[in-house]
Amino acid sequence: MDFLLEPLAYAFMQRGLLASVMVGVLCAVMGTYVVLRGMAFLGDALAHAILPGVAVAYIFKGDLLVGAGAAAVVVALIIGVFTKDGAVKEDTAIGILFAAALSLGVALISAMQTYAVDLSHILFGDVLGVSAADLWLIGGLSLVILLAVVALYKPFLVLSFDPVLAATLRLPANLLRNVMLILLALTVVVSLQTVGVSLAAAMLITPAATASLLTRRLLPMMFVSAAIGALSSIVGLYLSYYLNIVSGSAIVLTATLFFLLALGWKRLRNLTR
Repeated sequence: MDFLLEPLAYAFMQRGLLASVMVGVLCAVMGTYVVLRGMAFLGDALAHAILPGVAVAYIFKGDLLVGAGAAAVVVALIIGVFTKDGAVKEDTAIGILFAAALSLGVALISAMQTYAVDLSHILFGDVLGVSAADLWLIGGLSLVILLAVVALYKPFLVLSFDPVLAATLRLPANLLRNVMLILLALTVVVSLQTVGVSLAAAMLITPAATASLLTRRLLPMMFVSAAIGALSSIVGLYLSYYLNIVSGSAIVLTATLFFLLALGWKRLRNLTR
């Protein structure tokens, strides 16, 4: 029991644990759509697309998370505009905007003499630096995004599994796609404090990919993915405390271990059939 309770004696660990679990669940749920629709590259693109917004916010002494959110939403909407009529494929648009946004962000950041210290937590996360205000912000945004997923569950389900049926039912496919992109962008922004830009895509993809090996139905996949995301966050945070390693990396590596275990279990099951 001392092993479990010792880290929780510190307020920063309590806040970090709550933030990690919330982000782990949120990323895992949204990640199911990313995995089902084959948009793994999108998560990475949105994660790096926030860099120009962060840089601009830093230059003008604004809130870095607001800048990150604005940049992510703008890039998500531009992807929607580029792919609206099918003239540009989704992966092509993502690749173009990913490279452009990343290059712009690096150009702006490289011009700052103090960026290494001030922006390092955006790049790599700082879950142990989560304040009470950050916790409320993470919780509020997570709740809004999850409520949107619940409200749009059926339309998103049809759009993810059968776009032709979505067109037959006259669902506003372009609008729904843009809403999904915006929700994904906000999810990436929420995850910045815990795992940072570098690892945000991993928390979107890895728990959901693990769940996809265990079940093929969307709702069970969401619940399994959320459980894996939460457990990865808890185990990873404890590992970071006792091994003195970066929390975000520990969380992602834990999620990767769960993926490898699920993959091994599935392959073993296939061999024994």
